[in-house]
This record gives sequence, structure tokens and C-alpha cells, in this order.
Amino acid sequence: MFIALVVAAVASLGTPLITNVATSFHVSLGSAQWTLTVALLSGAVATPVLGRLGSGRHRRATILATLVVVVAGSALTVLPLPFAWLLAGRAAQGVGLGLTALMMGVARDHLPEERSAAVIALISVVSIIGAGVGYPLAALLAELGGVRAAYGLGLVVTAAALLTAWRSMPEAPEGRSAHVGVAGAVVLAAALLLVLLLAGERNLWSRHLAVAAGLAVVAVVLLCVWAVIELRSTTPLVDVRAVRHPAVAGANLAMFVGGIGMYLLLTLITRYAQTPHGAGYGFGLTTFVAGLVLIPFSVLGFVAGKLTPRVRTRIADPLLLAGSAVVVGGGFAVFAAARSDLAELFAAMGVLGFGVGCFSAAMPGVILAVTPKSETSSAMSFNYVVRSVGYSLGSAIGGLILTAGTGPGHLFPDDSAYTTAALVGIGAMAITTLTSLALARRRSSETNP
Repeated sequence: MFIALVVAAVASLGTPLITNVATSFHVSLGSAQWTLTVALLSGAVATPVLGRLGSGRHRRATILATLVVVVAGSALTVLPLPFAWLLAGRAAQGVGLGLTALMMGVARDHLPEERSAAVIALISVVSIIGAGVGYPLAALLAELGGVRAAYGLGLVVTAAALLTAWRSMPEAPEGRSAHVGVAGAVVLAAALLLVLLLAGERNLWSRHLAVAAGLAVVAVVLLCVWAVIELRSTTPLVDVRAVRHPAVAGANLAMFVGGIGMYLLLTLITRYAQTPHGAGYGFGLTTFVAGLVLIPFSVLGFVAGKLTPRVRTRIADPLLLAGSAVVVGGGFAVFAAARSDLAELFAAMGVLGFGVGCFSAAMPGVILAVTPKSETSSAMSFNYVVRSVGYSLGSAIGGLILTAGTGPGHLFPDDSAYTTAALVGIGAMAITTLTSLALARRRSSETNP
């Protein structure tokens, strides 16, 4: 759980530091944005590869080697080196995102079944609320000691994670084997690179629509080629046949659409809080104070993660997913209807955190119910790739809606654009709810033929 929390918090360090990086390194805000984007890209690319390696007998070595890469990247972000080295360090830090699924595999292999389910649920939750932990701390350190001090936090906690893993991480059970198909890994990496690039680079769609559309077609073709490679491979990177199982496919669809909605609301609230009063709305909060708005998200997310394993004994996981999606939709409704007071933003963020915590805690149960123990890391890795793409699209959609709602010559969007984005988010969570209910209905018919 500590390792999952650390890698999530470190990967999110780029979010509050974008303006500081642009100022310190004398680069544009668009270039500084890459300190966040490159970590998400490397994480999405590394996750399925690490998931497959983690399914074999060298899981401990894989975990330790990955953490060494993350610590080395953290060191690059602290050293007084040019901007290109900072990006390289952030890319290395992002590789650590692939460890979350491996931690689930460790828990499932080495803990009693009744305990492993609760631990896996919490690992899933802390991998999300880690952003809420890292954001205010990084912002405070940046205000007190500059951007290098903020990245120094990442070096300290990743070194602690490496030491923890070296001392306590067990070897994988005997009889496991895992081979990484290089062709499948390269094609998937190229496809994900294009997908996340298209999601993150909003200017590409507004200024070069034909190029963006062409790259989108290439990404789809690459994903189809990758699926064919995996189906023909005796050692696939991701067991595509297992992914096609209705329960797994439905869970990944719910994660994709739900991820779009969840990250959309997170983006809307933090951006609204930092909008200066001169725009006619907003609170003009500093980066650090805006980070404090994430505290209800983290606290209630963790509370939900602790409560969900107990609730799972009475309510099926797909129904929990549906209920969680309704809660997140409620957060959108709160934000759409009431945001004139800072307390209302805290309330919306708390509702979002509770819904995301429940959703994240219930998701592994849906997938692992039909997944062999040996495939835990690989199956959850694919789910995390889907989540990363959903989050990136959620951020991009939010940006596009707010850009469309910005009048000519205006620096900030109209207040109504936030309402429009919230309504889009409610639609996304409605789709997620219906998908989860369909999963619940299918499970019910299988258990009670």
C-alpha cells in the first residue's frame, strides 16, 4: 500500500508545479505541461509490460529494478540540470505507476483470501488518492523552497519505498513463468503514445484537425494490430481472450467512461478554485490553498476504501460500481448547482472522493472474480491502462469545453462553460451506472440460472 501511494503521489507532482517549472526553466506553459504528461505516458506504456513481468518468478526483481529507475528519475528532477533532464526524470518517475498492479498480485499471492481482498481494494484506492496527498505538499514546498525542493519530496519518498520493498517484498510463488512479447509491447506502446498525446495536446485538435484525425486513425489501426498479435501469441502481453470475458470487458468499459467523468470533475473544481475574482467567478486561490481543496477528496476516498470491503459482503461488486458512479454523478450535480461558496467546492470534492474511493475499491473484485491468481498483475495492469486513458480524455474534454466557452479576447471561460462540462460529466456517469447494472444483472443470472 505504501509503494502504491508513493508512486501515485510522485507521478502527480507535475500538476501543481507547472507554473513554477515554466518560470524556473524559462519555458512555455505548454512545455512545462509535459512534466505531467510524460509521466502519464511512461506509466501507461510501462504498466502492461511490468504487469506481465510481475506474473512470473522474477516479480521481486522487477519491483526492485523499477523502483531503482524511479529513484534515479527522482534524482534527475532535483539536480541542477537543464529542462530536458527534468523531463527524463519525470518519465522515469512515471514508470513507477506500473507497480500498482504488481502490488495487487503480491497481496493476492501472500495473504489469506479474506484479507487480500480488503488490501487489494485499499491499494486501488490509495493509487488514486495519492494525487490528493502529493498536490498540497508539493505546492507548499514549491512556495517555500522552489521547484527543486518540491521534487526533493519525490526523491525522499521513492528512496523510502525502495528500501521498504528491498526489506519486505517476498519472492513470487514457484512455477510461475512470464515472457514479454517484444512486438506486442512495441505496438501497444506506440498506440498508447498516440492516444495519450492526442488527449493531452488540445491545441493539435483546434489548430491541426486533419493531422489529429489522421493520428487518431493510426492509433486505432495500431490497437487492432496489437490485438491480432496478442491473439496469435503463445505468451501475450495481455491475455486478450480473458479481457473479452463479459465481466472483464464490462468492468474495463465502466473504468474507461467512469475515469473520464471522475478526472473531469477533479479538473473542473481545481481550475475553478484558482480562477481569479476578476473573471466574475472563482476564488483566486494560490496553488497551495487550491491543493487543500483536495483534502476532502483524499480523506473521504480513503474512508470509502476502508468501508467498501465490509459492504462487499452484502452487495455485489457490480452493484457497488453502479452506486459509486451515482455518487460521483451527485458530485457533478453539486458542482453544477452550487459553487458560489468555497464550502460548496469542498462538498463537491468530498462527494467525488467518496464515490471514487468506492468505485476504485470495488473494481478489482469484478475483474479478479474471473481471473486466475497467476494473471492478477497482468489483468489489473490492463485495467490501469484503461484508467489512464480515461483520465487523460477526461482532462482533455474538460479543457475543450472550457476553451469553447471562452469568448473572443477573454482569458477565462464563461461561468456557464463549467455548468456545461458538469452536465457532460453527469452523462458519462450515467453511462457508467448503466454498464455496471448490466454487469450486475449478468452476474445475477449466472449465479441464479
